[in-house]
Order: sequence, then C-alpha cells, then structure tokens
Amino acid sequence: MKKFLISPSILSADFARLGKDVKNVLNSGANMLHFDVMDNHYVKNLTFGPIICKAIRDYGIKTNIEIHLMVKPVDRIIPEFIKAGANIISFHPETTNNINKTIQLIKKNNCKVGIVINPETSLNCLKYIINKIDTILLMSVNPGFGGQQFIEKILNKIKKTKKIIDNSGYNIDLEVDGGININNILKIAKMGANIFVVGTAIFKSNNYKLTIDQMRNQLNLI
Repeated sequence: MKKFLISPSILSADFARLGKDVKNVLNSGANMLHFDVMDNHYVKNLTFGPIICKAIRDYGIKTNIEIHLMVKPVDRIIPEFIKAGANIISFHPETTNNINKTIQLIKKNNCKVGIVINPETSLNCLKYIINKIDTILLMSVNPGFGGQQFIEKILNKIKKTKKIIDNSGYNIDLEVDGGININNILKIAKMGANIFVVGTAIFKSNNYKLTIDQMRNQLNLI
C-alpha cells in the first residue's frame, strides 16, 4: 500500500504571511504542498502564478510542490512553473489540444505528470495515457473555489479509478481534492486514495498540527 500523504492547498493559506504559514503547516506534519492555479478563463477565479512558487522556494521551502493548473491553454505556462520549482504538474485534459504533447512537455523537464478529472468528466481518457502519468487527481468539488463541500458520489469514482490503476500495473498515485476534512478522510482512503488535498480544514483551523494529527489518526484505522 502506498504511503498516505496530506497535501495542504495554499489557496486557503494566509497570503499576508505566506512563507511562515507554509512553513508552519509543514512543521505540523504535512507531506507536500498543493498550488491551485486559476486563470479566470477555464475557471471563474484568479489566483496566482509562478512568482508565488518561486517565492516559496526562495523562502527556503524544499518539500515537493504540486501545481494544479486550471488554465487554458495550458502549455505556455508549464515551463515557467517548472523553472520556479514545481515537482509535479497536474492539468485537465480539456485544457490542451494535444494531451500527449503536454505530457511530454512536462516530462522532458524532469517533472512528474498528473491528470485531473473533474466530477462530471469521464475516466475514459485514462486508458490512452495510463502508461505516461504519475498521478491521477480526482476533483471531489467543481474546480474554481475553495471551501466547497465534498461531493459524495465521487466515492464510487475513486473506487473505479483505483481499480483502473491496479489493473494497469503502473505505480500511480491516486489523489483527491475538494472538501476533505477529519470526518470524511477515512472513507475516501478506503476507496483507494493515497494523497489528500486539504485546504480549508487545515488552514482555517486553530491548530494545524492537531488537525493533521487527527487526520492521521483516521488514516491509521486502515
């Protein structure tokens, strides 16, 4: 079984003191960082670009950073985020004209590749690229805003995706993003997910370490 990883989304962090807030959440037990990059085009929100990723690296943060690109077209900005310090680039299939070309663009820069599947998007595209990717990121909310509630019907989709991964024989992480908290992380893990993107539940809590520890306690029940 793959190690369970908790990946806080900095979309919910305190941007007035972002470096300190990120360091605090990592010192509290988080495993990696998740950047939700939105362009006010593919989704109806605007967040941040490569300069924020570089600023976090310049602050001294060395942990893995996943860039979740909710931008269209997607190819132009990928090299900029890799140069800024990204370890994983995840993108939505519908944001590129050539999914294989975009995967190659990421991989040629020695970066891992993630494919993001929206709640209403079919899993069919996976059969064409399953041998080329490192992570499948299932959205459990509709992309564009933080603080949304987990969509319960995604549990079955997580289970189906885990079966696809197992049948493929490839070493692929299964990540879930949206509405994850202490009360539902266990049932999400039981469906097969091993990476959990958590924003509001951690950054809006009074104690990051306590919240992450409580999530770990739930995951330890498996």
